Amino acid sequence: MFSEIVELIRQAIKISDEEAKIIEDCIPIKIFEKGTILLKEGQVSKESYQNLSGLVRKYYIINGNEVTTNFYEEDSSIASFTSLHQKTPAKHYFECIEDCKLAILNKDKELELIEKVPQYETLCRTSVEEDLGKQQDSLAAYLISSPEQRYLSLLNEKPKLLNRVPLYYLASYIGVKPESLSRIRKRIMKNRS
Repeated sequence: MFSEIVELIRQAIKISDEEAKIIEDCIPIKIFEKGTILLKEGQVSKESYQNLSGLVRKYYIINGNEVTTNFYEEDSSIASFTSLHQKTPAKHYFECIEDCKLAILNKDKELELIEKVPQYETLCRTSVEEDLGKQQDSLAAYLISSPEQRYLSLLNEKPKLLNRVPLYYLASYIGVKPESLSRIRKRIMKNRS
């Protein structure tokens, strides 16, 4: 039996048992405790992750305040593409806000893996294209919607996330202070009753 990451990859591309072993050797799985910082601002990223369980938050520090821009749930890829591929310092943080089980892909191992399992490159490209599309859609939705609409979108599209994330992170994510989020939630509850 192969690791979770191999089984996940097997759902997307056809690989032999020999290739599965190569993947297992190149992509270790590790448990990270809640509160672990995977990447800090100013650090050059050397790894990307596949979230097998838990929740990771991406945030920036702007004028001394943490501004949350993304949550990575199970089955999400986590990477600072610019930092990783251009070897530049990251401008953000990745933090485990729950205990997490992550598959870790080091940049050097990725190149080895692509050489030994060529179809893995197609999987990576497809995954990056999907992630880029999601990021573009998310940014566009953020720019054209009000904080209340952003919260309603979360409520409709990711209701379980609301129970997993502290309110102050949610407030930051939709672009308001925690007090404003409380008012938005009360207004929505009142309108739904």
